[in-house]
Amino acid sequence: MKQIELLLLDNVANLGIVGDVVKVKPGYARNYLLPFGLGTKPSEAAIKRLAARREEVAAEMAVVRKQHEGLIEKINEFELTLQRSANEQGVLYGGVTQHEIAQALRDEGFDMIEDRHVRVGDQMKRLDSYQIPVVIDKELKAEIKLWIVSDKPAGELEEGEAEAEGELVDQDQAEPIAAEIDE
Repeated sequence: MKQIELLLLDNVANLGIVGDVVKVKPGYARNYLLPFGLGTKPSEAAIKRLAARREEVAAEMAVVRKQHEGLIEKINEFELTLQRSANEQGVLYGGVTQHEIAQALRDEGFDMIEDRHVRVGDQMKRLDSYQIPVVIDKELKAEIKLWIVSDKPAGELEEGEAEAEGELVDQDQAEPIAAEIDE
C-alpha cells in the first residue's frame, strides 16, 4: 500500500497539527488535503517557516485540553432527565437521538459538548435509565446517566383507556352501582 508524505499547513482531525509531516494515502492527499490547502510537499524551508505557527497551535491545544479535562470532571456521573411520550408498556413514540442528548447537555451548561462527543450505542426506545458515554478525545471519556421518563404523571389515564380489570369506567354508572351496594 503506497503512501505519500505531506506537511500539514493546518490542523486536521485524527491526523495531526500544523507542521506535522504525515504519511497518507495518495487519494486522501489528492482529493482532500491538497485541494483544501491543508497540506503541501514537505521541505526544510517550509518546516522552519511553520515552526512558530506550530508552537502557537500547540499552546492553544494545551489550553483547550485543560478546559476539556475540567469538563470531563464536571460531567462524569452527571444525571440528565428527558421527558418523552410513551405508551402504557413504556415504549417511546419516538427514539432519543444523539443530538437531543447533546443539546440537553448544552442547555445544562456544558457548552463545549458537541453532538459527536455523545456516543449512543443502541437506540433508546423505552422509558428507562441508560449509561451514555461522552468521548471528547481518546483519553478524555466520561459517562452520564440518562433517565428517560414519561411526560404523563404516573397513573394518569386518558379518556377511554382501560382500567386494570380491563373494563371501561363510566363515571355516570359508577355512582348508582355504589348506592345499590350500600342498601
